[in-house]
Amino acid sequence: MASKLKFSANINTFNACADRYVLEGYGKRRNTDELIKAAQQVEDLSGVELVGKWHINDNNVEQIQRQVTDAGFEVSCVTPDIWASGKWGWGSFTSRDKNIRQDAVREVKNSMEWAKQLNCKVIDLWFGQDGYDYPFQADFHQVWDLLIDGVIECAEHLPEVNIVIEYKPKEPRTHCFVATVGKTLLLLDKVNKPNVGAMIDVGHALQGYENTAESAALLKYFSNKLFYMHFNDNWRMWDDDMTFGSVHTIESLELIYWLDRLDYNGWYALDIFPYREDGVRASNESIKWIKGLHAVLDKIGRDRIADVIASGDAMSASALMREAFLG
Repeated sequence: MASKLKFSANINTFNACADRYVLEGYGKRRNTDELIKAAQQVEDLSGVELVGKWHINDNNVEQIQRQVTDAGFEVSCVTPDIWASGKWGWGSFTSRDKNIRQDAVREVKNSMEWAKQLNCKVIDLWFGQDGYDYPFQADFHQVWDLLIDGVIECAEHLPEVNIVIEYKPKEPRTHCFVATVGKTLLLLDKVNKPNVGAMIDVGHALQGYENTAESAALLKYFSNKLFYMHFNDNWRMWDDDMTFGSVHTIESLELIYWLDRLDYNGWYALDIFPYREDGVRASNESIKWIKGLHAVLDKIGRDRIADVIASGDAMSASALMREAFLG
């Protein structure tokens, strides 16, 4: 089963990752050519994610297409940058400034067009700056009107390109509007477009105290809208973007089981930020964790797991995990 998985990585994984203390990043800064070459060192990687305006623009689409193809990759996702500039600081789709809102929609449409030219079927819509920091700062009704209308406008621009909504509880705002799987489902229901679905970023779900397996099951059950996955890990308090499976191993196994059970056939995309680690090694390790957890499912037997779930018996579930990992 693991041999059928499609692995991708955000090419920023291979750059010097910066934080608010070390702005230049922990390591060597690389250009896009160097990032693609670094990605070639990751075993089993067949896709890369690009960020609009960072790696791709109107002038270099054909060049990037050649480079990616020559390197043996597909572009799995293009992410419009509506969060990394000061002008988005008070919101993109939900900004009080109509011109900013129009700019944000334009950026998303541009990324959709670039994705189409790159034979990429997915763009990632992450509303990192759309939220609030203080009480009495947001009109909770108005912002959802703006989010819904903006997503519909983008969805209708190129129906053949899928938009995935990436939710996150906080950062850079203390409260993001599209914060949980439940809010994402509400947004998808209101937008009601076949090319708009959801992404689960494992770290974002953990940060929101979700069980990622349950979140995946909910998106399948209520809307069949699980279009994409970002794999990483953290300590739940923050979006640490660590190697997948390194902290929440048993929960990661449950997620892998449910993705298998739900017949998820999308990308297994890495979105890790190895600040002090080598990006190639961290990516290889994440992929080995995913494949290794699939091997654990083979070892246990999916029918046995299903029987334990059907029983609802906690000690049987504990014994299953203990035997799987400890023998």
